Parts: sequence; structure tokens; C-alpha cells
Amino acid sequence: MPSIVSAENLTKKYEDLLAVNSISFDVEQGECFGFLGPNGAGKTTIIKMIQCVSPKTLGKLEVLGMDVEFYSKEIKRNLGVVPQENNLDPDFTVYENLMVYSRYFNIPKKEARQSIKRLLKFIQLEDKKDTVIDRLSGGMKRRLILARALLNEPKILILDEPTVGLDPQARHLIWEKLRSLKREGVTIILTTHYMEEASQLCDRLVIMDYGRILVEGKPEDIVREQIGTSVLEAKADPEVLSCLQKMKLEFEVVEDTIRIFTDRPSDLMFVLTNQCKLGQTTVRSATLEDVFLKLTGRALRE
Repeated sequence: MPSIVSAENLTKKYEDLLAVNSISFDVEQGECFGFLGPNGAGKTTIIKMIQCVSPKTLGKLEVLGMDVEFYSKEIKRNLGVVPQENNLDPDFTVYENLMVYSRYFNIPKKEARQSIKRLLKFIQLEDKKDTVIDRLSGGMKRRLILARALLNEPKILILDEPTVGLDPQARHLIWEKLRSLKREGVTIILTTHYMEEASQLCDRLVIMDYGRILVEGKPEDIVREQIGTSVLEAKADPEVLSCLQKMKLEFEVVEDTIRIFTDRPSDLMFVLTNQCKLGQTTVRSATLEDVFLKLTGRALRE
């Protein structure tokens, strides 16, 4: 089966800025594919090229088997987009926002009314259909934008930071809805800064930095291959640091904590307790966030 999105040596330049640097990837039908990376890594630029709102500079990019350079209108008809910002019309009610948007796709009024009723039930906003936008919570607005993106029954749903700024309850509700859509066969392309979100939703993902792909794969495979299954943490005493350096173990120091990545935490703890005189130690499961910070660093990106 051909990929639903396919990129080969995809490149995007803005004057002297190389935003996307000759990357290749494929998104398969019915999967959730994630783009992770710090600010400025190139994630949103890729999303814009897939949406056909920003032209590529070099390389190949096909969406639904069509070249973005020649079939932008046909591609856009099959996309649903949840942007980073809340761009709902504040002058309209929940229902009116959806009805007006349906006109952009020439959806007949009767069909639009039926779809809106179904979607409001899907996102649990039936009782808010006559409410103006300014009276909605942040979570309600994000759910409404998701419903709007589904009005044209898209084959690909593009989500750019879909749950940014939401409380845990609202975030988990949106996750539940996205899983439901994936079960129905909708292909989802996701950018997010929430590592748990990526782990929960993505079948496969890439971690990017400075316009390049650093790693690609299933979240659990990436964690295991990059750092192992567990993280052993202990206080960063000078004697302990010196001992670890002599043993030539790979570790990192974050503030006053040593972190050692391992697949055999019990064996490692036994050795280090005897040889390095470790004090209190803890062992936890390695996460995608550990990988992200290891690959992209801890420096703040603006």
C-alpha cells in the first residue's frame, strides 16, 4: 500500500535560514505520526508544506499520492487542520462557527446540520451550541476546533500542538477522541511538546532538531534503543562522580542529580552501591522525554 504522505529529501529555505534540511519520511494510512522537536526544529514548517500553504524549496512531497506543487486544491479538500492558535470567530456561536466553515467546502445545508449535530455530540458540546466563543473554556475551544477540522470528513487530520495550555482533564478527553478517530481509519499527523502525548497517541514519530531528523520509529523502540529501559538516579556527590568516571559509565548530571541509563538497573545498582558508595538511589522507567532531552539538549529555545 502506498504511503499517504511521502517526503524525499524535502528542503525548505527562508533566505539564509535552512528550516528543513533534506529530510525523508513516510506516513502510512490510518496511523498517528508525530513530529517532535524544540522550537525552531522545523516541525511547523513541515506541517505547512503538507497543508500546501508553504511551498517546498527542494525535494519531493506527495500527499494522497499527489504532488503538493501541482495538486494543492485537491489535497486541501481532504485535510482537516487543528492549528496552534484558537482562530474561532468570536462574533459567532459554536453552531454558527461550524455552519460558516461548512460553506468553505460547499457542504449542503442539510448535510452540514446533520454533521454538526453529530460532531457536537462527539466532542461533548451539544449543550453549548448556542454559546458565543468568548464564554467557552480553553478546552471547549480546542474541542470545537477539532470538530471544525472534521466537518469535511478529512482523510488526514493535522494537529499542530492540539492540547497546548489545557488542563489534564481536557487533554485526556481530546486524546480519547483522537484514538476514536484513528480506530475509524483517519490518518493523524501530530506535532507536540508534550512527550506523554506523543507516547500515548503516536504509532511512529520522529525527533527533529535544526531542520534534520535525529531518530525515527515507534516511541517505545526509540526509548529502548537510545537510552535503555530504566533510569537510575542518585545525588551528585564529587566522590560518586569520580567513581563513575573511573568506571567509564555513561551518565548525565542535572542540577544535583546523576542519571544513568541502563537496561539492568538492579545489577547496576548492586555494583555502584558497593564500588561507588552511592547514597539514596531511585530507579524509574525511561521515557521519551529522557530521549528528547538527551538528543536535543536542555538549553532553552525561544
